[in-house]
Amino acid sequence: MSLQTYVKRTLIPASAEEVFAWHEAPGAFQRLTPPWEKVRVVHHAGGIKDGADVRLLVGRMPFVLRWDLTHCDYQPGRSFTDRQVKGPFKQWTHVHRMLPRDDKTCLLEDRIEYELPLGLFGALLGRFFMKRKLDRLFEYRHKITLQAFA
Repeated sequence: MSLQTYVKRTLIPASAEEVFAWHEAPGAFQRLTPPWEKVRVVHHAGGIKDGADVRLLVGRMPFVLRWDLTHCDYQPGRSFTDRQVKGPFKQWTHVHRMLPRDDKTCLLEDRIEYELPLGLFGALLGRFFMKRKLDRLFEYRHKITLQAFA
């Protein structure tokens, strides 16, 4: 009903290949998860390559939701995508891009297209909440990535 797009970009003082490798390294998701987010990885197989899958439990008791994602569109040194298979959104696609600026800098871009559940009702009530939540989450993630290469 109402597909939303969220984009966060940050200039990182490292090559696209270095930033990509940092995102692909074991523990990246845990490094990028803010301490205030209640997220537990239940299953993760295949890294970030095409066909890899992730099962998360998100939220606080008694409102814990299962979120199943699959990775696709893996482009070494440049990008990968997470797509919701099952979860809290009607639709969720998150593209992680590392766009080279030169040999020593890249633009880190997170682009999310999502649709909230409950149609127009969900869109009206959830749009502001999701924007704030995504702003806070990706401000943290980009800050952590920037610190890793500062």
